[in-house]
Amino acid sequence: MAILPILKYPDERLKTKAATVTEFNEELKKLAADMAETMYKAPGVGLAATQVDKHIRLIVIDITEEKNDLKVLINPEIVSASEELKPWEEGCLSLPGIYDKVKRPAEVVVRAQDLDGNTFEMACDGLLAVCVQHEMDHLNGIVFVDHLSLLKRSRICTKIRKQRAEEAKAAKHKED
Repeated sequence: MAILPILKYPDERLKTKAATVTEFNEELKKLAADMAETMYKAPGVGLAATQVDKHIRLIVIDITEEKNDLKVLINPEIVSASEELKPWEEGCLSLPGIYDKVKRPAEVVVRAQDLDGNTFEMACDGLLAVCVQHEMDHLNGIVFVDHLSLLKRSRICTKIRKQRAEEAKAAKHKED
């Protein structure tokens, strides 16, 4: 297994729409395992293949504190969503240190395939519902900040530029 580099917002590759998975093989299983390891190390509760520059419809999720309930969803699609919208503070491994509230359906039912290509459905609520929708957005080239107002996105971009400038300065200072 390997830790994969995570694309950082506003990398244009995060806007790529992911392709449907048609081959269920060892390469797919290895990618899912590497993504899980990357997500746990980050640490995070979800990761989409798009975020590691693999543009296929694959996400991994584990919302447990113990990190012992990995869910792998291939070609996920929401088959039903509650009318009730709930705001939830979201973060993203592609936007470290950035958090904001996004309103999403409180409950969803998702249909997906497992690593062997078997189809299953999963009812989700709470954090799991938010996470599934957040990661599925990535597969469609959407980052959670795309749900925010233009003003909030602008402020986030400014904050990210400052963070990256400080990181670069610190790295240069460390080299000297």
